[in-house]
Amino acid sequence: MQNSTYNVIGVMSGTSLDGVDLAHINFSIEKDKWAFQILESETIGYSEKWIDQLKNAVDFSPSALEELNNDYTNLLGGIISSFIQKHCIENLDAVCSHGHTILHQPQNGFTLQIGNLPKIAELTHQKVICDFRVQDVKLGGQGAPLVPIGDRILFSSYDYCLNLGGFSNVSFEEENNRIAFDISPVNTVLNFYSNQLGLDYDDKGKISRTGKIHDQLLAELNALDFYQKRYPKSLGFEFVKETILPIIEKYYITIEDKLRTFTEHIAIQIASALPKKLGTILVTGGGAYNTFLIERMQLHLPDIKIEIPDTKTIEFKEALIFALLGVLKLRGEINVLSSVTGAKTDHSSGVIYPN
Repeated sequence: MQNSTYNVIGVMSGTSLDGVDLAHINFSIEKDKWAFQILESETIGYSEKWIDQLKNAVDFSPSALEELNNDYTNLLGGIISSFIQKHCIENLDAVCSHGHTILHQPQNGFTLQIGNLPKIAELTHQKVICDFRVQDVKLGGQGAPLVPIGDRILFSSYDYCLNLGGFSNVSFEEENNRIAFDISPVNTVLNFYSNQLGLDYDDKGKISRTGKIHDQLLAELNALDFYQKRYPKSLGFEFVKETILPIIEKYYITIEDKLRTFTEHIAIQIASALPKKLGTILVTGGGAYNTFLIERMQLHLPDIKIEIPDTKTIEFKEALIFALLGVLKLRGEINVLSSVTGAKTDHSSGVIYPN
């Protein structure tokens, strides 16, 4: 008989390199309806050394990647153990961890999330469910985005669920199928240029607000092939490094103007991605705090009601949903939708490492 309650931790590290998000979650299910409560939650920031390694790992050799994976698994195991001890968390059913994406090349049948080695269970002394993307890619899918099944189960009252993290991604229902895809880079680019000003990020979009749109740059960005492709589709940091940044760097304009132009680009692409420009949209991820970006989105989507939830949901929604993916895996239930990723079939993805 299946449990009706689950006590788990969700762990997520995103491409914006803010750090490791950890959320202690209680789930309950009654008559096929899921409910959740986010209890203790925390983001553990990366050291400058780790940020540098994770940024540059896309160019590492296979042996260097193997070493990085081992070191990162040790780091992640320590972070999770410290979180459990700090908050005196007991009787966990599982730790559900995404790891950190280094390479994402579904077109080549390959994706790599580090921190998912079997020893993570030994390090944490917990049952660990992780490595959620690999199986989907083997089944011909994009391996991303994986959050939409959580949007369907936990946030079905919204017409759209939009995450503004390192990249933007959206999910929604269309003819009884959940549709989802990556839209464009967001904080991977905005933070890159904020860093050049000695800042971690552009607080509330204040710097972008002072810049001017460079029309030619904006037109070139909007004309990129990726935006013309139909879903399913997903993005990795390779796209930023090999495509986006070289285009922006061709233009000798101020950082303020680069930020302003790219913010407009993000808003335009989000508006373009929504099939119906009506209803409500739930916005989460670090970009939900970018007031200027939200204003530009609202301008391009005048008939959409933009809803920003409570702080825990903004910051820990992805950790929450990877916790749910782990619970669904424990139950032997579908946790990846082929309508989203393009895989051959819906499936229950991830690996379980026993304590």
